[in-house]
Amino acid sequence: MDAGGNTPWNEYVALHAESLADPERFWLAAAEAVDWSAAPTSALDTTSAPLYRWFPSATLNTSHNALDRHVDAGHGMRTALVYDSAMLGLRRSYTYVELRDEVAVFAGVLAGLGVGKGDRVLVYLPMIPEAVIAMLATARLGAVHSVVFGGFAPAELAARIRDAGPAAVVTATGGFEPGRRVEYLPAVREALALAGSTGTPVVVKHRDGFDRGAGEAPDDGSGDGRSSAAGSSTTGGDAPWVDWDDAVARAEPVAPVDVAATDPLYILYTSGTTGSPKGVVRDNGGHAVALAWSMRNIYGIGPGDVMVTASDVGWVVGHSYIVYGPLLAGATTVLYEGKPVGTPDAGAFGRLIEEHRAKVLFTAPTALRAIRRADPEGSALRGHDLSSLDSLFSAGERLDTGTSAWIGGVLGVPVVDNWWQTETGWPICANPRGFGGVPLKPGSPSLPSPGFDVAVLDESGAPVPAGLEGSIALRLPLPPGTLTTLWGSDQRYRESYLEAFDGYYSSGDSGYLDEDGYVFVMGRTDDVINVAGHRLSTGAIEQAIAQHPAVAECAVLGLHDPLKGQRARGYLVLKAGSTIDAATLETELVHLVRMTIGPVADFRSAVVVDALPKTRSGKILRRTMRQMAAGEQYAVPSTIEDPAVLDTLAPLLRPTPAD
Repeated sequence: MDAGGNTPWNEYVALHAESLADPERFWLAAAEAVDWSAAPTSALDTTSAPLYRWFPSATLNTSHNALDRHVDAGHGMRTALVYDSAMLGLRRSYTYVELRDEVAVFAGVLAGLGVGKGDRVLVYLPMIPEAVIAMLATARLGAVHSVVFGGFAPAELAARIRDAGPAAVVTATGGFEPGRRVEYLPAVREALALAGSTGTPVVVKHRDGFDRGAGEAPDDGSGDGRSSAAGSSTTGGDAPWVDWDDAVARAEPVAPVDVAATDPLYILYTSGTTGSPKGVVRDNGGHAVALAWSMRNIYGIGPGDVMVTASDVGWVVGHSYIVYGPLLAGATTVLYEGKPVGTPDAGAFGRLIEEHRAKVLFTAPTALRAIRRADPEGSALRGHDLSSLDSLFSAGERLDTGTSAWIGGVLGVPVVDNWWQTETGWPICANPRGFGGVPLKPGSPSLPSPGFDVAVLDESGAPVPAGLEGSIALRLPLPPGTLTTLWGSDQRYRESYLEAFDGYYSSGDSGYLDEDGYVFVMGRTDDVINVAGHRLSTGAIEQAIAQHPAVAECAVLGLHDPLKGQRARGYLVLKAGSTIDAATLETELVHLVRMTIGPVADFRSAVVVDALPKTRSGKILRRTMRQMAAGEQYAVPSTIEDPAVLDTLAPLLRPTPAD
């Protein structure tokens, strides 16, 4: 796809090639966007390869880069953060000065509890401003935050407490979900006991509608249920449970503490299906450089622009593009406490765009499919002024072409799929909209980002030709901003990611490269079925099914077949208002898959269900569904959004005699 001349395409391909050929020069130039206490003199440290480090000689503070430097440059009155709660009908804005001051004072609270450089702080909060403040305050001290998605069960929270060994826990009395309240303090209390960490100080932000004494948190005897103020003791030998507002009223602001660029900024746990959670470690310097580059060149966001990222701070998207990325760029970030539908309707994102004049909206494919299912015509979104919107970005799982085309038509802007992982921290592949953009291809997250050397390998580790599917791997070293190791275990990092293919990071995803170098991600490597000796991606079959106008979302599994080994079956959720009968739908889908993929897919069965099991971040639990269908032992993932969906689905997953 050579357009000739100095087109964005040619310029970006040359830029990417430069990032691979001379990473030292490329990333030192990119590092100029960061405010360093001691500027880097070299980019890549290979002395402990394959454990690479970026900017080994440099020092900085990430909180300073996100807040203080904008204030120091005279931009303190620019809006930094907007809290928008559809759950409570609340709006609150913070300028860069206001947010810096709140962060500095809360850093003083943490310091008063003994938190210092290198200590860990576990953050267990809903989508409220205090979550952002706690993260930035931890970073200000040179400490390491570990954010856990609010609402995790006590056992899962305890596992993270045991692994991270936090010097303090920051939480709230509870969070709000549509139609219900979620009490946090009982879970925190139980998790600390399970982890043997009842001596850990706890800071509690009270929210209206919750009992301050919920969970039997230590009480100061005042009768109002408040926990003890900072520095006071509690009965039973436990550490103090500190009321956020009381502690802030007594604390003094703290200045940023310099750390090495290679020091950890945060630990973010991935929820694997086996074993203990893996604590992905992100450094300070590489993280700041990579996110600053991505904000400007991928998302096209600069100072004063507004970005709405409809995710959660407990997930990597929230870390990178609710909190750190927009603030490093001097932009305005919107913290949205709500859902894509039901708060109050399928036009929720349209309201956010209109009210905040958002330039970029970033959300997950699951959210888009939920909107499409509830409002197939998109009338609720179209009812808002969307003129400020420049681009829609989507990540979290594969964005099917049907949903992409639909939402693009509704919003009237480019829809940019971008592929990345908790481990990588920023997009492996994306369309560089801020750089001028390259042509979009349906079903592809476009081209690799700088520093990501993407290869598609066969089982022996040899590259496969363009157009053939294989395992997607990233040649080492990974670029800045990616994981440096797993918390407490370099060996587990090697075993988990570096041993499958020598010299590569194994992504665990399968896909292919086309003749132009575009990446097509089809799903996890275990989402491949074998039909009569033909290896087929369930993602490709799902993409074909999703083209049907009645289908909102789907999951395809490989069922055991005594003759052909496996055979594909689809589980479908229909759009609201769909009246097609099951037999007609199945016939049309069989024809659609046959025309799209070919008879080799042998797709003959489609089952309509009310809902598909998902994680709280919106990923369909395909592995759990496969295990249930095969009659294998399975564990209900701790990240599941609604366990009742599995109960309803169980009879439909078991093969019938006809199968």
